[in-house]
Amino acid sequence: VWSRLGSKVTVVEALDRIVPSMDGEVAKEFMKSLKNQGMEFKLSHKVVSSSLGKNDVEVIMESIDKKQIKENYEVVLMSIGRMPNTNGLNLEAIGVKLNNKKAIEINKDFKTSVDGIYAIGDVVPGPMLAHKAEEEGVACVEIINGQKTHFNYDIIPAIVYTNPEVASVGKTEEQLKELKTEYKIGKFPFMANGRALTTSASDGFVKILADKKTDAVLGAHIIGHDAGQLIAEIVTTMEFGGSAEDIARICHAHPTTSEAVKEAAMNVEGRAIHI
Repeated sequence: VWSRLGSKVTVVEALDRIVPSMDGEVAKEFMKSLKNQGMEFKLSHKVVSSSLGKNDVEVIMESIDKKQIKENYEVVLMSIGRMPNTNGLNLEAIGVKLNNKKAIEINKDFKTSVDGIYAIGDVVPGPMLAHKAEEEGVACVEIINGQKTHFNYDIIPAIVYTNPEVASVGKTEEQLKELKTEYKIGKFPFMANGRALTTSASDGFVKILADKKTDAVLGAHIIGHDAGQLIAEIVTTMEFGGSAEDIARICHAHPTTSEAVKEAAMNVEGRAIHI
């Protein structure tokens, strides 16, 4: 946001890449896009100290090989993750157990260690996402009312709300390699999508990962203007145990960016039409 409003932005990241929980190929494309917009990245660096001067902030950074650099900025924004906001709730007084990260421990039915007390959302383990909390809230109330319910934690979409957007669901390619899962890849670039071209939003691509034997969709990763909207179709397919071919055989309206999802699914078997 600050970059697009005209500020010179430098991102300092201790790891050797950005968005570490997302697919590596998408992360590289994402950083490339942000660099093209004028952002600068200092990867494998950590901030050692910062001091407020009369007109700016002096920041001392250190690389992994212990080399230090000093730079001055007008504003410093710190974003080093989040933790459950359970301090001050006096949970210990009533016996509600917390884990070592100060999150409330719950079982599969969202029950805490105290009978009659349930917990959901950012104060319990799992991704701190509003849509995850919302689904947990619905499931929790259904359980309290004696209903049968289901919530699949393996299929929670994650979105980075930048321009271009980045969206992800399921396994990354790196995770599948670590699990030794045999998989196929289907990719399709937005530069070959008519709608993306006519709206000057042709950066990025759709990437679908499918099981090599069953063709079941294992994960999907999108970087592009409509990524946060497009991922929903793939989430639905995965929830119903669908395959890449299922997506490929569904008629998608033309011209829409959703066609890139269809073509990526087709390209799992090398059958994309427009590249």
